[in-house]
Amino acid sequence: MSVEKTEALVIGAGQAGIAASEHLGANGISHIVLERKRIAERWRSERWDSLVANGPAWHDRFPGREFAGDPEAFVPKEKVADYFEAYAQQINAPVRCGVEVTKVSRLEGRPGFRVETSDGVIEADYVISATGAFQQPSIPPLVPASVPVAQMHSSQYRNPAQLAEGAVLVVGAGSSGVQIADELLASGRKVYLSVGPHDRPPRAYRGRDFVWWLGVLNKWDAEANPASEHTTIAVSGAHGGHTVDFRKLAARGMVLLGRTESFEEGAFAFAPDLARNIEAGDANYLSLLDEADAYVAANGLDLPQEPEARRIGADPACMTDPILSLDLAEAGITTILWATGFHCDYGWLAVDALDGAGKPRHQRGVSTVPGVYFLGLPWQTRRGSSFIWGVWHDAKYVVDHIAKQRGYLAYAPAVAPVTEPA
Repeated sequence: MSVEKTEALVIGAGQAGIAASEHLGANGISHIVLERKRIAERWRSERWDSLVANGPAWHDRFPGREFAGDPEAFVPKEKVADYFEAYAQQINAPVRCGVEVTKVSRLEGRPGFRVETSDGVIEADYVISATGAFQQPSIPPLVPASVPVAQMHSSQYRNPAQLAEGAVLVVGAGSSGVQIADELLASGRKVYLSVGPHDRPPRAYRGRDFVWWLGVLNKWDAEANPASEHTTIAVSGAHGGHTVDFRKLAARGMVLLGRTESFEEGAFAFAPDLARNIEAGDANYLSLLDEADAYVAANGLDLPQEPEARRIGADPACMTDPILSLDLAEAGITTILWATGFHCDYGWLAVDALDGAGKPRHQRGVSTVPGVYFLGLPWQTRRGSSFIWGVWHDAKYVVDHIAKQRGYLAYAPAVAPVTEPA
């Protein structure tokens, strides 16, 4: 069987893979993009029905194409997937859908990699893993399968009608958990929400969306540190975009709980940290307002004042008298929805590019193994890496590195003329 050859092979045709293809093409680097399903598949089939982008259309996009419609709108997930399909066509990205990569290994005795796929073998000088970090749903092994309650990850949730009748416990209060809990509450469900430590930025302030504030305050370029890398962000683009306010959710009937600690004999135990977590989120929220106000004053901007934004509501009863134990049967809970994130899975990558926990060893996407690159990782280069526009810039950095390596490898010193001895 013949072996196909290419300079670069990109694995995954989501936002990271399409961005990589654009930069590879611009640098004249021949490449192939392999996608096991469809372009931007996770946007289509692995998120809930009402999901919208967490940033407005004017910001959450690639530089080379705008979203149709209102630039201030938060684009529905299907339209986001359509955008990436159209972008791939626009740049003539060499995407092959329905092809799964099963193994990547080094070539023996020569540079490059052997890539085994469901459609044959490809040899490549460079391999870019654009599969991201959100590959396998992460569910804490707390509740045995024998417990008579449905358990699902947020990636499996589609809409309230999907769930059995009864109350729902949502574990995790980041963007996904908060938005799903809010939707379930609006549908008439009794909802319990376990809230851990989090940041809670304002959706908008003084007439500007928070993505604008993070831009002018130079926070998008903040680099990762051990604390920030694992911070949960409670922000929402739902209903036209609004600031997440846990006190308002409680006022509407949602029962807030502290961080989930354990499960035993049909009951969950929660840490006594709910008030502390919410107050820390409030402090994060107010600190950004302070920075925004200082920026307005320092630059003489004519932006309307918004004193109401600083008004923090009264603590609900679930904060002042927290629930530390919750019996599922007594509470009528029939579904546990785990909004607890994902873990990576690079089982197909048979080169020494991962640490002991199976995570990529890299610097700004450049692997410790020459010729292997990663894209789509949270905090890959900066805070903005998780956003659509951020991964485009990360891809540029990675492809620029490949272009530099090509230059070094193409170097051949001039042969000095041979002179006869006198």
